Amino acid sequence: MITRRVSRFLDSRLGAAKFVRSALNHVFPDHWSFMLGEVALYCFVILVITGTYLALFFHASSEKVIYHGSYAPLVGQKISAAYGSALHISLDVPAGLLIRQMHHWAADIFVWAIIAHIARIYFTAAYRKPRELNWLIGLTLLVLALVNGFFGYSMLDDLLSGTGLRVGYAILISVPVIGPWLTYLFMGGTVPNPETLPRMFALHIFLVPALIAGLLVLHLGMIWRQMHTNYPGPKRTNQTIVGSRLWPSYTAKSLGLLLLVFGVVAALGGFAQIDPVWIYGPYDPAATMAGAQPDWYLGWVEGAMRLFPGVNLRLGHWLVPEVFFPAVLMPSLVFLALYLYPFVEKLFSIDEGDQNVLRMPYEQPVKTALGVAVFTFMLVLLTAGGDDIIAVSTGRSVIQLRTLLRILVFVAPVTAAILTYFVCVRLRTRKAASDALAETTDVLHRRKSVEETRRLEPELLLPAPPGGVPELSSDEPRSA
Repeated sequence: MITRRVSRFLDSRLGAAKFVRSALNHVFPDHWSFMLGEVALYCFVILVITGTYLALFFHASSEKVIYHGSYAPLVGQKISAAYGSALHISLDVPAGLLIRQMHHWAADIFVWAIIAHIARIYFTAAYRKPRELNWLIGLTLLVLALVNGFFGYSMLDDLLSGTGLRVGYAILISVPVIGPWLTYLFMGGTVPNPETLPRMFALHIFLVPALIAGLLVLHLGMIWRQMHTNYPGPKRTNQTIVGSRLWPSYTAKSLGLLLLVFGVVAALGGFAQIDPVWIYGPYDPAATMAGAQPDWYLGWVEGAMRLFPGVNLRLGHWLVPEVFFPAVLMPSLVFLALYLYPFVEKLFSIDEGDQNVLRMPYEQPVKTALGVAVFTFMLVLLTAGGDDIIAVSTGRSVIQLRTLLRILVFVAPVTAAILTYFVCVRLRTRKAASDALAETTDVLHRRKSVEETRRLEPELLLPAPPGGVPELSSDEPRSA
């Protein structure tokens, strides 16, 4: 009764009943791969909630203080206020360690979900007209997620994050002409300096999340406005959609996914240790940390820097240092190619209208092989980002391992592409043969049905011509 009254009140003021009815009848596809974007969305919600809690206790300052917390090895030591607040959150704040680790795990899953979602879009050609803008927004969300992840784990001022911050500074300063300006904008100048942590904190909790939230709203609005894509199947065309309505089926599924994502992140935060800053110790510019690694989503950039030969380029009065090529130029070219891909493919495509039915990966062997080659290339670089840890774990020489990886970075993508191409061609041929067999079987079944009907109820069918049994047309009578 109360709900009905509230609904009538809102409808009489806002006229929302028609919109609500239309929204509740909105149809969403059922395939599980369409939920990858929602995993990213729910991780972002968890990041906002946990990040708000952490911001209440974090002090983004490099000012030196004397530590008097519960971690005995550092009691009486001079550390930065940022590192001290990270220790306080982890060891003294109620549920602080759980929330901090949930925040970190949610960030990792957030990036993974975006990458998996983009991979699904690429391999099923879901970026075609009218979804080119969706593709650009998704890639921009990935870039912002990578940048904000770096900001997040770099402002704790422990030895690991400080080492990563120095690497980030070296990458930015290597950009010709505008490098010094970029380092001042994002880091306040040469690191470490008193402006670095407050500036990164502001970017991490205000600017970048606001941009991500805005793009997510725009992305969801465009998906709602456009017709959803769907995998090939019965009754699925560019003008029809097969799936579940928003209420109640899809809503129940989506809420279940939300609870699942929250449960997984909470379990990881409670049982899987990540970024134990008390073990790393405070940042010291004169100290180095063995086995220092960035989070996995930036490991490919670290690997590229380790594999790229030491080549410096001088352009007039400008020196382009060796770090620029693997850490700036290569990632920029990768993302530029991704941004331009839908428009380049459209130049060679004959499809002019809206494309709402997806293509299966085996139906497009060349493009699928190209995508697998890129992923293999990134996997080799990611492996190279931890070559020192692999060398220690396996007892191998890091020089020999790095030489092997330098060979694999060229050989492995080509090999993977060739294998993928032939597998796709074989699957496509098998699918074509299966479809032909199914069509033949259907024709034979229909002919058999006609013969059976003629034998049992001959008055319902026209006489058969001398050439054989006719096919039933749409206006011919059918047996009950």
